[in-house]
Amino acid sequence: MKNESDYKTSSGNVFADLGVEVPEEALAKAELTAKIAQIIEAKGLTQAAAAKVLGIDQPKVSALLRGKLTGFSTERLIRFLNALGRDVEIVVKDRQKRGPGHLQVVTA
Repeated sequence: MKNESDYKTSSGNVFADLGVEVPEEALAKAELTAKIAQIIEAKGLTQAAAAKVLGIDQPKVSALLRGKLTGFSTERLIRFLNALGRDVEIVVKDRQKRGPGHLQVVTA
């Protein structure tokens, strides 16, 4: 039987659990990247073909699809989604609770 020191309950954001400096942004970038990868696969694009659509070289597509997100800003990932034929909508709303707001990616 495991005791409490054997595990830790997740916060719901693996990046926060790992101590990443800006965990909500890291999670948002990961979710945007996952959507990009899903679209590339659904379209049957090779990395070379995806590179042409995204306006980057194939090694950068490879890095992106492997989760190497250094050098890929949230804004750049949004531009990639636009290039892949997706609309991106940013909604700013009042927060129901006190304290700072948060960033969340919702995909359809």
